[in-house]
Formats: sequence, structure tokens, C-alpha cells
Amino acid sequence: MKQTTFRYGLYGVSVILASGIIQYFIFPKCSFETQKVIGYLTIFLSMIFVFLGVRQYRNKINNGVLSFGQGLKIGTLIVLIPAVFSGLFDIFYAKVLNPNWQTDYLAYYTEKIRKTTPPEKLQPALDKMHSQMEIFSSPVMQFIFMFLTLFIIGFIVTIISSLALMKKQKPVMPQLS
Repeated sequence: MKQTTFRYGLYGVSVILASGIIQYFIFPKCSFETQKVIGYLTIFLSMIFVFLGVRQYRNKINNGVLSFGQGLKIGTLIVLIPAVFSGLFDIFYAKVLNPNWQTDYLAYYTEKIRKTTPPEKLQPALDKMHSQMEIFSSPVMQFIFMFLTLFIIGFIVTIISSLALMKKQKPVMPQLS
């Protein structure tokens, strides 16, 4: 079980890492909306390995049998690996690779809010955004937010995978002589 969870968790990490490298080096100037879409697409692609890992465990290790609890356990352990990595990678990206990210993000969304918010609601909207950015400027909060985003999506995939792959052991019929 440990080998399966570790292997498929690392496959999920490799998708996140490859996406981060591609986005950073090949598409460094894409918009924040595009970055968001790429980010969620990356999360969903990395979660394919939850299904594949649970299926691998059922078919190759557990003799074709899988209870819901076993699937939930395997899937959750697989999800933990890319979730932790994603949280750490997010901090590394924001603090080392692109230390101006938060400032750029704040400037971009401030301008977007100014264009789309009526004048009487502008200041409360800006204040709300600034307070949220203040909270997320902490590396601990960045880690927690990214970890939970990936973990929650992965846990939903784990539940679906466990239900889809559940397979009970067939009862052995005694032979009549």
C-alpha cells in the first residue's frame, strides 16, 4: 500500500511540477485568469492519479477486491503528497521565483474592481480585497490555502473513485460431491 500511495502521489506531484515549470518558463506573462484556469486544470490532471492508484491497489495488490474504506484510505494518502507539495511550491513561487507576484496580483485586481464596481461600493470592495491580500501574504496562510484547495478537490475525487472502484469479494461456493 505504501508503495502505491507514494508512487501515485509522486505522479501527481510531477504533473504539478511540470505545469509550474511550463507556465513559468514558456508562458511567463499570461493573465491571472489564464493562470487560474491552468492552476485548476493542473489540479484536476494531478488527481487522475488518485483514481489510477486506487485501481492499481484493487487490481494488483488486493486481488481485485476493494472496500469503500480501503479506497478512501489509499486515495487520501495519495492526495496528501501533491497537496503538501503544492502548498510548498506555492510559497516557493511567491517568495523566490516571482516575489512581485502579490504586488502584481493586487494591482491587477484593484484595477479590475475599479472598472466593474459602482462608485458607492468601490471603497468597501477595495478594503475587502486589501484585507484578504494581507491575510494571504503570510507563507503559512499561502500553504494552508493551496493545500486545502488541492486536498478538498482530491478528497472529492477519492470519494468518487472509491465508490466507482468498490468491488466485493465473491463468496466461495462449496462444491457438492
